[in-house]
Amino acid sequence: MSPKPTKVAAGGLVERKMNGGVRLAIVRRTRYGDWVLPKGKPDGDETLEETAVREVREETGCEARIVAGRYSIEYFVGRALKVVTFFRMEYTTDGFAIDPSEIQEVVWVQPGEAIARLTYETERSIVRQAFKGA
Repeated sequence: MSPKPTKVAAGGLVERKMNGGVRLAIVRRTRYGDWVLPKGKPDGDETLEETAVREVREETGCEARIVAGRYSIEYFVGRALKVVTFFRMEYTTDGFAIDPSEIQEVVWVQPGEAIARLTYETERSIVRQAFKGA
């Protein structure tokens, strides 16, 4: 039996300091209606870091920089193992366009609310790891 192909993606735990503390960006995807952390597949030979920064900009409309931490999750898409790497990121500016055919809504929520809202346990576990006690 041959090994299963692996798909890779990258995204961000994007933090923004707002009144009341730190908020994280989560997005509702138009196609599925689910709540997820911003992420996507590499374009060409982008590094995971480059992919994460680009996908955050495309899915949240903001620019962010990687500040620390790297968290990975694995799950199957069909028969292929998918590995998604999330980087801890800091919001720097916004004003970029979001494609409404891909992203329906972007919200900034406290880490505990992100855990409650995120659709998938794999992504909730990433927020729990990054924000102990959330």
